[in-house]
Amino acid sequence: MKSQNNAENENKSSAISSFMTVAEQASHFKRARKATETEIIEDYVELIADLIDVNGEARAVDIAERIGVTGATVNKMIARLKEMKLVLAEPYRSIFLTNDGRNMAESSRERHHIVVSLLKAIGVDDKTAWADAEGIEHRCSPQTIEVFRKFVNDKI
Repeated sequence: MKSQNNAENENKSSAISSFMTVAEQASHFKRARKATETEIIEDYVELIADLIDVNGEARAVDIAERIGVTGATVNKMIARLKEMKLVLAEPYRSIFLTNDGRNMAESSRERHHIVVSLLKAIGVDDKTAWADAEGIEHRCSPQTIEVFRKFVNDKI
């Protein structure tokens, strides 16, 4: 038993690169960069959906306040989301999700709830679970999210 613990401790201090090939590590970094790119987009559409569901509309000023950015930053992102056909927006009007935008928002929201449930199931307090889930949900593969879902469902 003692030798197994020593091996586990050695693994914990070993270089991460020693656990994979160069190609595998490059693939992991590429996936992380892609997740970073899509994370902001998903955060915006998820927030727009939340605002619409709670307030009946999503306004740029509300998005800016909740995300903690300027109105100009929100306007740039809304223009990008329009180009991606995820939102419909006109100057000085509410912002609406297209079907694709709503689908993306629902998928992101579902992943978010699964991660929160997992964190709470392993003992993380409610406030910390909600804070930490923001971001984790974008980084996990669909396979990992599915394992999280099964784990949580088995705990219930």
